[in-house]
Amino acid sequence: MKALVLAGGLGTRLRPLTHTMPKQLIPVANKPVLHYGLRAIKDADITDVGIVVDGHDDHVRRAIGNGSAFGLNVSYIPQDAPSGLAHCVLIAREFLGDADFVMYLGDNIVMDGIVALRDDFLTRRPAAMVMTGKVLNPTDFGIAEVDTADRIVRLEEKPKVPRSDLAVIGAYAFSPAIHQAVRSVTPNWRHEREITDALTWLIDHGFDVNAHPVSGYWKDAGRIDDLLDCNREVLGTIQRAVHGNVGEGSELIGPVVVETGASVLASRIVGPAIIGADASVVRSTVGPCTSIGPDCEVMDTTIENSILLTGASLRGVRGISASVIGRSARVHARSAPERRLILGDDSKMLIEP
Repeated sequence: MKALVLAGGLGTRLRPLTHTMPKQLIPVANKPVLHYGLRAIKDADITDVGIVVDGHDDHVRRAIGNGSAFGLNVSYIPQDAPSGLAHCVLIAREFLGDADFVMYLGDNIVMDGIVALRDDFLTRRPAAMVMTGKVLNPTDFGIAEVDTADRIVRLEEKPKVPRSDLAVIGAYAFSPAIHQAVRSVTPNWRHEREITDALTWLIDHGFDVNAHPVSGYWKDAGRIDDLLDCNREVLGTIQRAVHGNVGEGSELIGPVVVETGASVLASRIVGPAIIGADASVVRSTVGPCTSIGPDCEVMDTTIENSILLTGASLRGVRGISASVIGRSARVHARSAPERRLILGDDSKMLIEP
């Protein structure tokens, strides 16, 4: 069995962060979102992985390399323009051959992984299997209507009148039958080949397409609020670990990770929270649910429920909450009321008292 991981796309809902980095590399609990998908694939004992990337961008190639750090053998499949999920399968035909495969959207986090999806697919042997989860707002998702045997009888993208509350999650398992389906569907008005159309083609031509329902946490980290939600969820699983320096007058409460080379001085860290390698936290209150990236500087600041990317600097800023601050961004002030900030890489902001 192989895996196809989708790591292209423009990431417009995460701008300005995605002006300078792919959305799949934005960190959650100090690890790129893409890492969680690759770990899930390795845990499912799948090692041959094709990653679909933007044909004009090598960020993912540099970050993942040949996959050996994950115990994977990674190949790259360039996609010159975001032309739909079914198009990704189409251009990966040579890599996939006639193997069964899992397709995983690289900006998704599925906390329980894909082992159960793999096992269910190999046991039931449908043409395709779609991971699904119940949602409160089905009009915002692709929705699957299923029968009593979990066979999908209808798929609809963001229906105005939903027939079910089962959303399609970003993990699928396919037999080689999917290749005929993706060749047979036509692009939509956006010039994209939709995987929903390919699955519908299979259903209409008598193939079994099954739902694999999950009850654990999952999220498409494609929006700022969803990214922060993923950060909270992943941080909720960490165990206390202190490898850096925690000076006198500092207090760590609950599950807090202080990575190697980090320094916490005269500060209060409320877990779950993580202080990245070589970061500095001085006279500040951090957390809960905050990830401070490597080489960050946090001084005379209060921050919670936020993500700081590598090299960000906060000085004298109070009441930061629900914020994502890009690489090497600078936010310096003497004092401030509570503010929400979404700053891109290398941005600078001066807040007057």
